[in-house]
Amino acid sequence: MAFHEVRLPARLAFGSTGGVERRTEIATLASGHERRSTPWAMGRRRYLIGANLRSLDDMAELVAFFEARRGRLHGFRFKDFADHRSCAPGATPGPLDQMLGVGTGARRTFSLVKLYGDVARPIAKPVEGTVRAAVAGVELAPDAFAVETTTGVVTLEAAPGAGQAVTAGFHFDTPVRFDSDRIEATLETFEAGRMAAVPLIEVRV
Repeated sequence: MAFHEVRLPARLAFGSTGGVERRTEIATLASGHERRSTPWAMGRRRYLIGANLRSLDDMAELVAFFEARRGRLHGFRFKDFADHRSCAPGATPGPLDQMLGVGTGARRTFSLVKLYGDVARPIAKPVEGTVRAAVAGVELAPDAFAVETTTGVVTLEAAPGAGQAVTAGFHFDTPVRFDSDRIEATLETFEAGRMAAVPLIEVRV
């Protein structure tokens, strides 16, 4: 699956609507009780963009981005303004925000995650330069670890001791693709001061 490490310009993403989606299958038994299950291990995210487009220049920028991705063919980064950091939306990410794992004395690599209760969402697209890490509650210097921004893997210079907690805070993007191979707009749409929404849906890469 092809993925372009480029983010949809924030100006075009701002004002989007959408969020997390789950799929639950419910079977009603002869007794009247329900049996509920889900085929999805993780929630998926779907967004509608376009509400913030106000001019032909905006439309041209979106079309250029759409063409460069070949429609649905290539994925890209998307900033979800409602959920794009390791902490609360109004807070600043800190090195103790999210638990990545526990040291063994030999392990040096840890994958970024964001916890939603007992659900751990893998974070594969951290924003470069935003990751802060800590071991046993002590923040590490920037040169004491490296971050792969295309996978979300953090590699520590020194392996944490056995039982030492490894934590991190960060900004991140959501990997998505266009959910349509066509964009339609009319001049009348822009004269009315609005633009038909263009759907996006999350993809795993």
